[in-house]
Amino acid sequence: MRRGQVALAGGAAVIANDAGMADGALERMRGLIGRPPLARGEALWLEPCSSVHTFGMRSELDLAFLSSTKRIVKLAARVKPFRVSWALGARATLELWPGAIEEMKLEVGDTLMWEEAP
Repeated sequence: MRRGQVALAGGAAVIANDAGMADGALERMRGLIGRPPLARGEALWLEPCSSVHTFGMRSELDLAFLSSTKRIVKLAARVKPFRVSWALGARATLELWPGAIEEMKLEVGDTLMWEEAP
């Protein structure tokens, strides 16, 4: 899995300084299942991905659904285990620690960037 960070476009703020990129079919299918809950500053970027489930998860997640231009088209805060969430037209999904949307003041319309780790 590739490692990097996620930031608001223009470098206004780093959203997650420890992020994984799940862009392979097996990585996306596994997602966060069987892994520890995301801590503050951690994220998983799934692409392509327009829907996620939290079956088998042990904690809540915040979700940001992104268009093909990486613009946030939908936010879902504190999605509980054993739920499904989706966004029509989304190309990618960013899974974040619970409370990240509020803490980072994310809004529909914000544009995010993936930056590879050196």
